Formats: sequence, structure tokens, C-alpha cells
Amino acid sequence: MAGRLEGEIAVVTGSDSGIRHATAVAFAREGADDVAVTIHNDVEGAERTANEVREHGRRAALAPLDQRDPARVGELFRRVTEELGTTTILVNDAGIDSTGRHAGKNRQGTIINVTSVHQEVPRAGAAGYCAAKGGLRNLTRCLSLELAESNITVKNIAPGMVLTPFNQPAIDDPEILKEQVASIPQKRAAEPEEITRVAVFLASREADYIHGTTVYVDGGLIQNMGQGA
Repeated sequence: MAGRLEGEIAVVTGSDSGIRHATAVAFAREGADDVAVTIHNDVEGAERTANEVREHGRRAALAPLDQRDPARVGELFRRVTEELGTTTILVNDAGIDSTGRHAGKNRQGTIINVTSVHQEVPRAGAAGYCAAKGGLRNLTRCLSLELAESNITVKNIAPGMVLTPFNQPAIDDPEILKEQVASIPQKRAAEPEEITRVAVFLASREADYIHGTTVYVDGGLIQNMGQGA
């Protein structure tokens, strides 16, 4: 189905590369009227995303954002409101509370947090990453209780291994890739578009009754963690 997001105004944080880049472009392709692209460090990447959004005939706003600073978060939403209108979709990939609460001031919409299978499965050497993703998962659950009566749905996407710059060594070296996908039942990593198709669905009206839960997009990885013990 095309045009599932017509009339929506989306903010996609960290959309200068990887999954969030693909998500911003997919939202534009699916008819979202406007997409706000946030910049942290990669200005060139954010500009590329914004240009691809515009190629689909949609408006794109570029906005700097450091999600560790609540004042910057507030400024982002004020700017988006002034330039584009009221945010109806937020795709958030940071483990802090403030972004969700600013978006939660709207009276209707969707918040999609992007976590990881590592919200459930710890990984040696990645304590900070796993803790942040686990915290974001619980933020989703808490916000789902707080925002339900305001007609704002909140949900998680938890990807497994995805072929983005985050996994550049595996992209560059077939042997590393083969080793890393060995524990995935489907024996492959995901392409970014396989995550964004889920994001489009969750942002659409078709998913209005999906609330407070996580959708795993991982090739079965989380189901296989106990094998061989």
C-alpha cells in the first residue's frame, strides 16, 4: 500500500545515516507531508537525507539536535511546529526521557522508539549500549501508560544485525559477516529497508491498536540465544 502516511508530520532523530536515514525517506515515499531531519555531527549526511525527502515532493526541515540537552529538544519541537506544523510521528533512537515527553504534548500521534535485541540480551563489552536500549524499552512501556488517554501510541522496534555503517567491518569483510550471522537462524543480516517497512506500518493508522510493545526485526536471533548451551 502506498500513501499510508498522507497528512503526517514526522520527526526522525539521527536521520543522517543508517536505519533512520532510510526511515525518513520511506516516510516521504509513503506520503508524509513533512519530515524533520535532525543533525548531530554529520551535516552532510543529514543534508543528503533531506534532499532525498524533497525528491519525493515533500518538505524537509533540517534541525540541529543533541538529545542530552532538554533545551535543545524543546527548541527542536518549537522549530518544527513553526516551520512544518504539529508533529504527529516521532521516531526516536536515543535513551533519554525528554524527547518523548515533548512529543507527548501533542493530542494525537505515534512515537516509535528504535532499540535493539540487546534490550533483552546482554553482550559482553557493550554495557552502556545494552543499558541504554533497555532503558528506552522501559521508557516506551511507561509512556504507553501515560499517553494512551491522549490518543498517542508508543511502540518499539528492536532490530537485530542490520547492514548499516554501525556494522561496517562486516560489510567490508565477508568472513566477518559470515561469523557474525552464524547465530541468526536466517543466516543473514537485515537491510535497512527491512526495518523501515516495519516503521511505516507502525506509524500508519493500520497499527493504531499496537501500543506499548516491541516488534523484533532480527531474523529470529532473539529466539536462538539459548541454543547450544
